[in-house]
Amino acid sequence: MPRFALTMVRHGETRYNKEKLLQGQGVDEPLSETGFKQAEAAGRFLSAVRFTRVFSSDLIRAKQTACTIMSNNQPSVNVEINYDIRLRERKYGTAEGKPLSEMRAMAKKAGDQCPFYTPPNGETLEQVKARARDFFEFLCQLVLEESCGKAHTPSGASGRLGITSDDLVPFVNNTSNPVEYSFNGGDTTLDASLLVVTHGAFMKNWIKYFVDDLQFAFPPELKKSGELSVSPNTGISHFVITVGSETNSKPEIQCICVNRHDHLTDLDADTSHYQV
Repeated sequence: MPRFALTMVRHGETRYNKEKLLQGQGVDEPLSETGFKQAEAAGRFLSAVRFTRVFSSDLIRAKQTACTIMSNNQPSVNVEINYDIRLRERKYGTAEGKPLSEMRAMAKKAGDQCPFYTPPNGETLEQVKARARDFFEFLCQLVLEESCGKAHTPSGASGRLGITSDDLVPFVNNTSNPVEYSFNGGDTTLDASLLVVTHGAFMKNWIKYFVDDLQFAFPPELKKSGELSVSPNTGISHFVITVGSETNSKPEIQCICVNRHDHLTDLDADTSHYQV
């Protein structure tokens, strides 16, 4: 069965993040100076990871983060970044550009609370999760088709095939990570390694799709990480996905880390608050 590594990264900080203003899709704010430093730090952290495909939201804060990460990555030097509108942040409608506190007040007036409240012309959480499901199914189908193509390619005909543990540093055998990186069935290779650069609310709802729809359960070692909280800027989550061979079978998901941000230890930015 095809298996692939999936690395999700949230974009770096923008001025709107720092000031706790909602960006969504309608505010296309670039990275701040701190945001570029965070992206550089994420790039150094991921510098030895070999990615076979890279995807990013087409909003500038994500594009700049993806480009900065890849500028530090030598193993994937010839891999192009694919920009996809499905990876955009949740649309906040009339609340975009306004303080998060104002959306909370709007929610309270409507008898609701954040993040479940949907501002006028905004996206519901279910709509965001549907976008995440659509993109994830696209990734699974892509890996499935490419793995079938490799199966019919003579060994060595297209160069180096398969992702090994050497391609996945710092996720493999990392002493700071309590979760063991295991390869099912003793096979020591994966079919692909994908990088996706996106947004906080989108990442949260993507992982919620894993939990709600695919019956994925976080290992006890990661429960303390607040797995369904919003990722800090350039927070990194890493999964191993096994694509089911049957049409209706659900992918198997192993989580290696969620919202990891130890690459930001030496930076002064506050990475703890809710930012969108």
